[in-house]
Amino acid sequence: MRRRHFLTATTGTTAAAVPLVAAARPSSVGTSDVIRLREGLETLTTLDHTRGGHESLERAALSGAAQALGMQERAASQRVRQRLFGVAADYTAAAAWSAIDARHRKQAQQYLDRALYLSRMSRNHTAELRVWNSYAMLARESGDYTQVVDAAQAAQTTTAARRDPFFASLAHARTATGHAYLGDRQAALRSLGYAEEALAKADLQTSRPSWAVFYGPGELYGLTSIIHGRLGDPARAEAASHKDLAATPARFRRNRAMGTAWLALAQLHQRDVEQACATAETVFDLMEGDPLPGRMRSLLGDFHRDLITIAPDSAAAREWADRHRTEWTLA
Repeated sequence: MRRRHFLTATTGTTAAAVPLVAAARPSSVGTSDVIRLREGLETLTTLDHTRGGHESLERAALSGAAQALGMQERAASQRVRQRLFGVAADYTAAAAWSAIDARHRKQAQQYLDRALYLSRMSRNHTAELRVWNSYAMLARESGDYTQVVDAAQAAQTTTAARRDPFFASLAHARTATGHAYLGDRQAALRSLGYAEEALAKADLQTSRPSWAVFYGPGELYGLTSIIHGRLGDPARAEAASHKDLAATPARFRRNRAMGTAWLALAQLHQRDVEQACATAETVFDLMEGDPLPGRMRSLLGDFHRDLITIAPDSAAAREWADRHRTEWTLA
């Protein structure tokens, strides 16, 4: 199995709205300081769920990572040092995810390399799984579908995945997506079955890091929709998309908008053009007030291209094209 080079270091110290910890005192840094620094991650996670990846979120995450690393020399113990490395890994991974969502792939690659190094320094197995999960996402956005499978299988081997079926399910779901993009139907459905079985065994009430709250039945239905869509079964993809939207809470606005775009694609691939266009338009309504993240813009671009191919002269297609053009101008 291939591995990314994880010792490439990138640093960023931009100012951002991350709570400063112990800035005014030279005393040693303890567990309570680490806990306060982690609180900033909760804020960034909430912002991501609402708006998606963007540069200010990325800068804030890098600032948090820099602060955690800057506190290393004053750590009260080796255990606190490791926890600071873990916080830095999570902040750097948050910056990477923001870059992936914004389709800033070069930066995302650099941040993930750094985050993997930090997660291993911290011995934080959940942070390491998070990084491999994001590697799989980045590879999918880059069109390197073999690497999607490699990264997802690396996530499966982490201690976090071996100990918690919740994380095992996420890793298997990413693997299934990679196989689907490669056109390997049997492998995709097998991995999807493993993901469903593992999630059924997971205790969804167990406390986990805030970054992981996006995953659950709704997200798995969303990935199921993508998998069936890639395997050429848009009817099953549409059914899974409806389940995704029914199970995903309203606070996950970005995820709901992405799920709606995938639903529109599934409807379009069944030649239900008017319904597909109406569904796609609601993506703009869901994200009203904020620019669309890069991944979402790309997905709607895919919808637009397929629409032109399937029904170039329909009234619904012309109306959609007008809305699409207007939203792009305003973005």
